[in-house]
Amino acid sequence: MTPAIVTFIVLLLIGAPVAVVMAMSGLAGGFAMGGERMLGIIADRMFSGVSGFLLIAVPYFIFTAELMNQGGLTQKLIAFNNALFGRVRGALSHVNVSVSVFFAGLTGAAITDTVAIGKIMIPEMKRQGYDAEYAAAVTACSSIIGPIIPPSVVMVVYATLLRDISVIDLFAGGIIPGLLMALTLLLVSFFLAWKRGYPKQPPTPFKVAITSFLVALPAMVVPLIILGGILSGLTTITEASGFAAVYTIAIGVVFYRNLTWHKIWHSLVVTVRFSGVVFFLLATSAVLGWFVTRSGIARDAAGLITTFSDSTFLQLLLVCALLIVIGTVMDVLPALVVVAPVLVPAMVQLGVDPLHFAILMIVVLNISNVTPPVGMTLMTAARIAQVPFERAIIASLPFYVAFLAVILLLVTFPILSTWIPSLLG
Repeated sequence: MTPAIVTFIVLLLIGAPVAVVMAMSGLAGGFAMGGERMLGIIADRMFSGVSGFLLIAVPYFIFTAELMNQGGLTQKLIAFNNALFGRVRGALSHVNVSVSVFFAGLTGAAITDTVAIGKIMIPEMKRQGYDAEYAAAVTACSSIIGPIIPPSVVMVVYATLLRDISVIDLFAGGIIPGLLMALTLLLVSFFLAWKRGYPKQPPTPFKVAITSFLVALPAMVVPLIILGGILSGLTTITEASGFAAVYTIAIGVVFYRNLTWHKIWHSLVVTVRFSGVVFFLLATSAVLGWFVTRSGIARDAAGLITTFSDSTFLQLLLVCALLIVIGTVMDVLPALVVVAPVLVPAMVQLGVDPLHFAILMIVVLNISNVTPPVGMTLMTAARIAQVPFERAIIASLPFYVAFLAVILLLVTFPILSTWIPSLLG
């Protein structure tokens, strides 16, 4: 165990890529346990980590998101949400949150949400008198709803890593927490808009509102294709993701007529690049996960957690605090593939519902998208807004407090994560 831990710490400290850190740590640990004969097992583990049929859905979800961006479907969703809020003070701030909820049902990736919505909303918010750092903060914080409300690339990766919970249960379990996050963001947004006197918009004529709804309707059908097919049992996750991509191409080319073959090709290139990163992480995480299982680290972690408290509530709070700390130095997917094989078996051994803990861990780790110094969505939004990252961090603090309140609710009431999956049987 010691060679693996030493290798992990040293490589992480010198700034090696996380995938390399996991592969070399598992390799060192395996070699220490069984010598050269373990090398064949490690190669087999890497292959099995990326050979699941479920993983085909990952590039399809990424491809669908890029098609949405390239085809201008995001603008249609923003126009419709803008019509919903009308004359409410700080309307663009609320639109930013609400359109992220719609977009979450289309893509499942936070950074995609940030770029797609931020490039449109942030310049417009600045033009209407919103503080630039506030525009960046609300965009970044609302974007992390994307991986919580299904579909979710992170949840597909989780189901592949642990294989003890179906991705359908994960998708269903993320609905209430995702909507709860959106509600708390809207409450903070309303309060800050009122306190700071952010501008109102002219009232939207009823005819314009109906028109914006009809124009956005084809785009809003995409979540119905994905979730409807999956939850009804008509399609698998992979089939639904493929149908969504084909449908998005169809409406972009035929209905909206602004999705060209050049844009489709660009979307494919982006998909291949991002998918390559995800699959490399999964392959190397399978090596580390195998070593964690064989070495008994999960058992030791469970014992360590119980030394602090016998209360499940306090144990979950302690683990959430640990995940937040990890999230300050690692992005969501690398953090997930590193800690999940250790923490999930440990918490299940302590009697925590595996679905409840899975949703809780995914929510907490996604909040790391706005946690410095990594905070990729917040950093990206700050660049779009052309403000220093430090100012965006300060502006995001009220929303961060709202997220902490959601975490506390999820820890206290497991039914928020398990109720909808229980209805589905």
